[in-house]
Amino acid sequence: MLKVGVLGAGHLGKIHIKLLLELSDKFEFVGFYDPSDSNAQTAIDAYSIRRFDTIESLLNEVDCIDIVTPTLSHFDCASKALLGKKHVFIEKPVTETVAEARELLALKEDANVKVQVGHVERFNPAFQAAVSHFENPMFIETHRLAQFNPRGTDVPVVLDLMIHDIDAILSVVKSPVSRISASGVSVVSDTPDIANARIEFESGCVANLTSSRISMKNMRKSRFFQKDAYISVDFLEKEMEVVRMEDIDGEPGPFDIVFDLGEGKATKKILFDKPEIIQTNAIKEELSSFADSIVNDSTPIVPLEDGYQALEVAQQIVDELKKSATMAMGQ
Repeated sequence: MLKVGVLGAGHLGKIHIKLLLELSDKFEFVGFYDPSDSNAQTAIDAYSIRRFDTIESLLNEVDCIDIVTPTLSHFDCASKALLGKKHVFIEKPVTETVAEARELLALKEDANVKVQVGHVERFNPAFQAAVSHFENPMFIETHRLAQFNPRGTDVPVVLDLMIHDIDAILSVVKSPVSRISASGVSVVSDTPDIANARIEFESGCVANLTSSRISMKNMRKSRFFQKDAYISVDFLEKEMEVVRMEDIDGEPGPFDIVFDLGEGKATKKILFDKPEIIQTNAIKEELSSFADSIVNDSTPIVPLEDGYQALEVAQQIVDELKKSATMAMGQ
């Protein structure tokens, strides 16, 4: 049984605490640390759990640590855990800066432990159902829109929202990034609240990402276009649909939807597949998989390297947003 503790008992931290307690077949929950007395008392009242006075005192009593603190403190918490040779689950974005993430990679190698990053959309049942259908997508479009929440404004919308889609895309497109362009607008905070980015890959694939944290409604949709297929993933509703084109062998059936490509070309039929998705709790699934990677000595589904790559691309987008803002001011 893995002894686990949580750093951070804010909104998301309390969700992690609840789920870790439910995963009693994999984790023995030891306690948590949070410098906020109000956060701590709420967690104690809700779950009757032990509060530790320092990060170090908690680390001394656990095998692994779940870091659910504000992004600014991720590096400090994770580096202390890795120096103590503890397995680490760390929420996204993995750190505030790419340099910090790079340093964590070195610390992880020295510690020889498992580190998993909380890119939870990888565990979304709709995305998991879609993975087996991806075959070299060449155009990807994502929309991640959220209603305003002050909790997310400590980081740019790219690091708060868009990074989910960046990670998902990088997990599908196995090709180096060749070019990034971006534009955005700051509305209610000091950094862009609405952003659009275009990521071009060496393979020729292009991804167009839009994120907003001041929308009237929530939306989390991605569309993947590839040869003879279109795959739609709704992360919010947890639905997935595949539209495929197939050559017709012989005469089309009476109910076939036929797509005529013109003279001299094969006639195709269109097939629609909207599988039933088994609903799961993605955060619970990712925490469970973290435990499995430790017990089985296997690579986590979202290893630290993936978190680093997602942050690296996200930071390039943030840099492009700054450039476009500077150019706009100079006009």
